[in-house]
Amino acid sequence: MRMRVFTASLATETNTFAPLFVDRSAFEGGFYCPPGAHPDTPTLCSAPTVAARRRAASEGYELVEGTATWAEPAGLVSQEGYESLRDEILDQLKEALPVDIVLLGLHGSMVARGYDDCEGDLIARVRALAGPHCVIGAELDMHCHLTAEMVAGADIIVAFKEFPHTDFLARAEDLLELCLKTARKQVKPVSAVFDCRGLAAFMTSREPGRSFVDRLLAMEGQDGILSISIAHGFQAADVADVGTKVLVIADGDEAKAATLAKELGLEILRWGQGASPKHYKPEEGIAAALELAKPGKPVVLADRWDNPGGGVAGDSSVMVEALLLHPDVPAAIGAMWDPVAVSLCRAAGVGAEIPLRFIGKAAPSSGRPIDAVVTVTGTTEDLLIPFEQSWVSLGPAAAIRIGKLDIVLASTRAQTFSPPVFTDLGIDLSAKKVVVVKSSNHFHAAFAPIAAQVLYLDSGGPYPPDASKIPYTKVKRPFSPLDPNPWL
Repeated sequence: MRMRVFTASLATETNTFAPLFVDRSAFEGGFYCPPGAHPDTPTLCSAPTVAARRRAASEGYELVEGTATWAEPAGLVSQEGYESLRDEILDQLKEALPVDIVLLGLHGSMVARGYDDCEGDLIARVRALAGPHCVIGAELDMHCHLTAEMVAGADIIVAFKEFPHTDFLARAEDLLELCLKTARKQVKPVSAVFDCRGLAAFMTSREPGRSFVDRLLAMEGQDGILSISIAHGFQAADVADVGTKVLVIADGDEAKAATLAKELGLEILRWGQGASPKHYKPEEGIAAALELAKPGKPVVLADRWDNPGGGVAGDSSVMVEALLLHPDVPAAIGAMWDPVAVSLCRAAGVGAEIPLRFIGKAAPSSGRPIDAVVTVTGTTEDLLIPFEQSWVSLGPAAAIRIGKLDIVLASTRAQTFSPPVFTDLGIDLSAKKVVVVKSSNHFHAAFAPIAAQVLYLDSGGPYPPDASKIPYTKVKRPFSPLDPNPWL
């Protein structure tokens, strides 16, 4: 009898401190594909659907596709929004039963009212429906809360390894391969988790993270180690399981998995703050950029803590105000969220000089709105930009200019993944000395080739940036940096 595989995706990243609330319409307006409607290209959290579709014929299994949906990172998800989408997928699974494999594209840090662990809840319900012999696999973003419920309910969990997230399709392919081998009794996966008892994130665009992840990739498939995932955690969430964890999946040997997980976790902890790049205050960052910029190659400054990928608005005025204090510096910044300002600019038209109040509106942490006479230099009905194998829409957008400063305003909140955010609106980045992007690190792969150097900003929020000052109420103690780390 031919094997049957069911796949679905339900994902968002929840900043429980952000005043940007999410309901079902945020998913439907962000990315929503009912069964069979998923495009041929993957999105960040729906790659298992594409991976499974591509191999269905060659592997000889029947693929049943469920709903795939994603909402841009923001604040708490409504109970009705989560439950309606969860139950939609569960109903689709019921109709597909019996199945041999369930593949889930998740994020791992989705929080809804009444559900601090949406992914754990969904996986448990999938297990209850599909039965103990069904192989359940889930792909997670590395910035997830790896909970005991997720690990207990799934046979295989694979997280992204790269930060920036350049590998979401590759990891989905790993997940599919391991699930197929498990269903065919070729391997017997057992999982072990080491809890680092704190936050120990690192980037793979720099050392020591680059070499570390290269070693992990080389270990997989050797000496009985099937998979290694580092769950960096997502610090902007008040949940019990926030923090960094190491997940090792071995072939039938739990002790081996546990030993390796602890070794890797302790190695990460020993890096301390050395794994993180320097973060410049606004004036420091501009000064450094002016020293390092080269003809035709600007310095790219990443405004990490006003980054829509962290669940905040992306409309902080702090860096715009800082750049306006340097009117002789050719600079660009974007994309910034202000749908009202975009609509006014598009109505005025390219070439119009208009008085405009823009950004600094979502919350007190966004700073003050900017009031200026601006020139509209570009508009588009849909600013569609590439991000690895996927495409991301920033919606209707406009470029405005104040002196030598070009600013991109967008209607949809999303990270500045690639240069077309600017160039598709007519902004020549080679003519700039400073380019500020609203992104944590996902911009790096696309922007590094055009940059003299990449630097990181601490513009003061609102993410929140300092974990030692986050008002956690649910985290399991001890937890670093709130307490001394018990492993060190």
